Amino acid sequence: MNVASVDVARTGDSPVYRRYRLPSIAVSARGTVLVACEGYLTEGGDWAGGHILLRRSLDGGETWLPVQAVATTVEGQPDKNPMATARGLGVPGAITFDNAVLIADRTGPIHLLYCVEYMRCFYMRSDDDGATFTPAVEITGAFEAFRKDYPWQVLAVGPGHGIQLRNGRLVAPVWISPGTGNNAHHPSVSATVYSDDHGRTWQAGDIAIPDTTAWVNPNEGTMVELADGRVLLDTRTLSTNRRRLQTVSPDGATGWSQPEFHEQLYEPVCAASMIRLSGAGDGRRNRLLFVNPYTPGVEEWSDRRRNLTVKLSYDEGRTWPVAKTLEPAYAGYSDLAISPDGTILCVYEAGNPTRLAVARFSLEWLTDGQDSLASAVPVDPNSDQAKG
Repeated sequence: MNVASVDVARTGDSPVYRRYRLPSIAVSARGTVLVACEGYLTEGGDWAGGHILLRRSLDGGETWLPVQAVATTVEGQPDKNPMATARGLGVPGAITFDNAVLIADRTGPIHLLYCVEYMRCFYMRSDDDGATFTPAVEITGAFEAFRKDYPWQVLAVGPGHGIQLRNGRLVAPVWISPGTGNNAHHPSVSATVYSDDHGRTWQAGDIAIPDTTAWVNPNEGTMVELADGRVLLDTRTLSTNRRRLQTVSPDGATGWSQPEFHEQLYEPVCAASMIRLSGAGDGRRNRLLFVNPYTPGVEEWSDRRRNLTVKLSYDEGRTWPVAKTLEPAYAGYSDLAISPDGTILCVYEAGNPTRLAVARFSLEWLTDGQDSLASAVPVDPNSDQAKG
């Protein structure tokens, strides 16, 4: 199987939405593919007015149902975030709905988290593969627990997907900021929120990665559950070494390890995505996937978001021996999902003007036929053989 790609949103395809960004992708227990994103109503970057949109595919991502606007209004007075207003960001009166995060529950539901004005967080649930969602419930209160450690005024979940652990816990990466710096998003720290009752209630974990002189503005994390049950959180930073920053927790919420940069995972200052392809209890060789733009040596920030590259690890993320370009031209934020038949799905921002594309490809394409889910035998992730 070669790469097959289809656009799910294009600038200019709607009289309502100017641009589409920050995609999240998930595959339901029944195999429905869902892509959520932010549809901008105005110009203005991250603080532009916008809605949370959704598209669904019932055939593995080949064709797509019409766009659904799933979050467009909010209870109470929809004030602008004062940290943005103080800096003249966004458009007066235009409220932004941002950072959709999908989580596919093994028991069937689809969970959706999103933010309003980077200062309130909401939760919705679908029991029919995204055809309809429950009314939004505000869960901003869960973030209040972070205040004992960090005086945030700006919050965000994701972007990208959240995960469900083998014990059923739902976990979503988050970042928080006092909003006093650049774009009212800096400085920042990374953490998680979690639910142990299938989304009915949410709690804050510990601060996972603080902001320091070495770990500069950690935010926009992606997560994966490791074979031993620990949770790996991988974040972008503005650190000068341009490498992804990682930490590990026994439960996805507390007890985070000392953060470390991963020398093989380049950081262009862009969101990335990580997901498990196989292993961790399913009787097959352990494989993790990672995707982000790969442009080492490029100095200009505006030129770094291109050459979207997928990497493969056989040893739970310690090394990444396989890498292949998915999109050589402009490509920004991206997110990964796996279909029930093992097809890899990647949604990503592409082109100028921006469009959202969903690429479908196989492990065979990624590895040039040098690996197979069918023929590979289980490997101990701690062994030398696991390094591929």
